[in-house]
Amino acid sequence: MLYWAIKVALTPVLRVTYRVRVEGREHLPKRGPVILAANHRSFLDSIFLPLVIGRRVTFVAKAEYFDDRKTAWFFRGIGQIPIRRSGGRASEGALDAATGVLEDGGVFGIYPEGTRTRDGYTHRGHTGVARLARRTGAPIIPVGLVGTDECQPTDRKRPRLFRSVALRFGTPIAPDRYAESDDGLALRQITDEVMFEIVQLCGCYDYRDTYATKKAEDLPTEPAQMPTLTATAA
Repeated sequence: MLYWAIKVALTPVLRVTYRVRVEGREHLPKRGPVILAANHRSFLDSIFLPLVIGRRVTFVAKAEYFDDRKTAWFFRGIGQIPIRRSGGRASEGALDAATGVLEDGGVFGIYPEGTRTRDGYTHRGHTGVARLARRTGAPIIPVGLVGTDECQPTDRKRPRLFRSVALRFGTPIAPDRYAESDDGLALRQITDEVMFEIVQLCGCYDYRDTYATKKAEDLPTEPAQMPTLTATAA
């Protein structure tokens, strides 16, 4: 209930304070499990994406939000899944919870890059999105988010108002296309295809074939390049 109450309250506010444009909405199924895989540029990504979708969207959120009483009520109320970024069993637990959402026919949102970009590039995707799709059979819809970092950059606590945002939904990617590939190769193939489509949908952000990092001193310096898509199964 709290999810829909928050959405009803925020939608008119965000529509007035931001210019939101949606493309490819016809690719969104009205029912059944689906994974929304988007680039990650701002905290507001998880606000804008549910705003334009008529179905409930569940994300994983870093566990620190649940440790702080000021934010815990909000994230619990809208059904978000906490995840510790230390990996291991904690990450597997989040994957199990996401599997439950999809097995119940729900919509799960994920950022394959794993964290918000600090250098403005789109980065190599982690294979969790592919694992989830292979485990559940749910299609993946790539989503290109443009302009959300102008609304709230990673180093800014307060959002900027009256900016333009575009959300572009791509053609669903079926994980069973890679059924003939061995598991490790299939996971990388699916993930690279998802990131390739995201980059194409955005159309304005360069790609680096390195994982995103939270530390500014670790930002890559090699030239930008598109992900290499390995041969896909027929």
